[in-house]
Amino acid sequence: MASSNSYKLRCSVPGHEMDVRGVTAALFPDGAFVSVSRDRTGKVWTPNASPDKGFTEMHCMAGHSSFVSCVCVIAPSDTYPRGLIATGGNDNNICVFTLDQPQPLFRLEGHKNTVCTLSSGKFGTLLSGSWDTTAKVWLNEKCMMTLQGHTAAVWAVAILPEQGLMLSGSADKTIKLWKAGRCEKTYTGHEDCVRGLAVLSDMEFFSCSNDTSVRRWMVTGECVQVYYGHTNYIYSIAIFPNSQDFVSTGEDRTVRIWRKGECFQTIRLPAQSVWSCCILPNNDIAVGASDGLIRVFTEAEDRMASPEDLLAFEDELSKTTIDPKTGDLGDIKIEDLPGREHLNEPGNREGQTRLIKDGEKVEAYQWSVSDSRWLKIGDVVGGSNQQTSKKVTYEGKEYDFVFTIDVNEGGPSMKLPYNIAEDPWLTAHNFLQKNDLSPMFLDQVANFIIENTKGHVVGPATPGAVDPFTGSGRYVPGAADGRTGFGADPFTGSGRYIPGSGPAPGSTGVTDPFTGGGAYSSAAHRQTTTNIYFPKTDGVTFDQANATQIIAKLKELNIGAPQEHKLSEEFVESLETMLGSVVVGPNNSNTQPLTLQQINLLWKASHWPEDIVFPVLDILRLAVRHPQVNESLCGEAEGTQLCNHLLSLMSPQGRPANQMLALRTLCNCFSGRQGRALLLAQRDAVLTQATDLAAATRNKNVQVALATLLLNYAGCLHGRPQLEAKAQCLSVVSTALESVQDTEAVFRLLVALGTTLASDQTARDLARSLGVNSQIAKYSSVLDPAKVGECCQLVLNELQ
Repeated sequence: MASSNSYKLRCSVPGHEMDVRGVTAALFPDGAFVSVSRDRTGKVWTPNASPDKGFTEMHCMAGHSSFVSCVCVIAPSDTYPRGLIATGGNDNNICVFTLDQPQPLFRLEGHKNTVCTLSSGKFGTLLSGSWDTTAKVWLNEKCMMTLQGHTAAVWAVAILPEQGLMLSGSADKTIKLWKAGRCEKTYTGHEDCVRGLAVLSDMEFFSCSNDTSVRRWMVTGECVQVYYGHTNYIYSIAIFPNSQDFVSTGEDRTVRIWRKGECFQTIRLPAQSVWSCCILPNNDIAVGASDGLIRVFTEAEDRMASPEDLLAFEDELSKTTIDPKTGDLGDIKIEDLPGREHLNEPGNREGQTRLIKDGEKVEAYQWSVSDSRWLKIGDVVGGSNQQTSKKVTYEGKEYDFVFTIDVNEGGPSMKLPYNIAEDPWLTAHNFLQKNDLSPMFLDQVANFIIENTKGHVVGPATPGAVDPFTGSGRYVPGAADGRTGFGADPFTGSGRYIPGSGPAPGSTGVTDPFTGGGAYSSAAHRQTTTNIYFPKTDGVTFDQANATQIIAKLKELNIGAPQEHKLSEEFVESLETMLGSVVVGPNNSNTQPLTLQQINLLWKASHWPEDIVFPVLDILRLAVRHPQVNESLCGEAEGTQLCNHLLSLMSPQGRPANQMLALRTLCNCFSGRQGRALLLAQRDAVLTQATDLAAATRNKNVQVALATLLLNYAGCLHGRPQLEAKAQCLSVVSTALESVQDTEAVFRLLVALGTTLASDQTARDLARSLGVNSQIAKYSSVLDPAKVGECCQLVLNELQ
């Protein structure tokens, strides 16, 4: 078999919908490998028959309720002659699979936080590491021992060939050697989180770290070599069969192949994070990345992709954009750059990066020793106001934007084409009509277009809540004038009701959510050095409402309600009177006192059937701000019942409208002393449910409400020595950051992080152990809204 001595693309393997967090060579069948992803699945891939150079999905595994973080294979036994596959996830569990069924053979439960690393040994032994700072040893479906000693998340584990010796690497920057459950030795030298371990022999091992280095260790304690080459976090490392050479991957978008102690080859990918790698039996390399693709590279010429596919891969890479603030370009400065003629000079080492100016653009090139040429690896952006104006073709026509709209989570998607010269309201009207959707969604869709085209709208605006085609108004709970807020999810899957989110405190608009100042939507504001965002200790509440339309919807639903749930006219009038009082505001001097009967009626009405209860929940979320309601419903006797009822509505399987309004009600409970005490007492139950919902929901309104709840918890805990509570809060924020898409939700999560970290060194150490630094770094360059980038940078400063 001919070899080119350098690696090139063999194939790209699509199939996962989110980041591929782990890959490992499979034991069966020959040449196969296993991958796991944040899409909650694991997959087994088998090589296609020659001459096809790709891989086919052989088996899909599903058993986790949240993201899957890691994978390993367990050696064959008499009971399982093809071995087993173990996966660890954000649901704190380990699932063990056979190749015979998609569901787990069994689950291993015991960790209290994300299981992020796994390693298998002889006799079916399994070693796991978790964000809960522990490693656990499992055998025959039971936890045999817990390894305690690290002070931060355990990111990496490995079992040495010598029986009983185990390694763990941690965000506390140390590596520990364990024997019989006792720590025998601690290795120090890394300057940041240890992210990966790979065993060379019973006497040597490798480690990689966020400090951009790979280290080679003797088990006796000596660090015998340090390898530098990466310019950002290193996430994974795998060793070639010769037990000397290795491959590493990281946050600098690269796969690096090391031979004889030197970086022999650098392969850059069109993805920000290259999470994982493994070496197949034929020495091919499989890597998983943040773009959801697995790519396989080979040095065998007969397995390399076609010249056309290699050119397409190179072209895709050249079109990527690189933000220098991410560290992908190392310490290279972009001032006073030379022109294209600089590329006539050859590089002096593999992977060397060179920046050149081409007119108004800055381009990045990488030197390939094997090809003896500079390869374009992308255009440098960041701090630039340049915008591209590429057209998108849809149904034979060109558009500035083509949005994908999900009407129901898990249901079919619809395409919404739009040109910035069009009237967003007319476009929304035509879209609803074409897809046979209710005209009640008009405001939602129009404002979705306005927000997601970043204000580049030249069509006429339509005032107020008046339908431009019928002249009628629409009920949009949460908005004072019946209009939805920018960035709202245009569909909720809850029938004709639109659980809109008018610009609640903290939304992006003409005022800053927490200061009343500008919204910081211009890059010019990024020069701000004063921290105006956190700590945020006063609660953020959802106050806006249209009482007339809420009552109109309540009466409409009451007419069609089942007889046993139908409310009397007096009942409805009582709720209407109560709503009029709480909408005015509990701090208004004209507010009338509420009667205990009114409060009891509201509580009773909140147990309406789930498909029609949302107008009552809208009244409830407004009412809990009133001192009498807060004291009555959140007191010691009734508070637990209220909390349990709202948590039942927050079920991940529930209706998005109810989830959102239950979360908003909890947020508004923070406005009163009794409400704050209740939520602190019920913290564990509330945040546990919030974790499940954060991992499951794709509804932007739910995400914003959930982020606000976490922000309010962070504010209450600020300045208190409650590490366990802060740890739980940080864990939920970290989980939410994995899935949120709405920039307002991201902003509130960042403020929650900053509030938790401010003036608390222990909380900062804990956040580092959870990998928060790398998790939020991508938001530091966000310019619209600029408050996201500004707040992110301030949080990163706290974590330095």
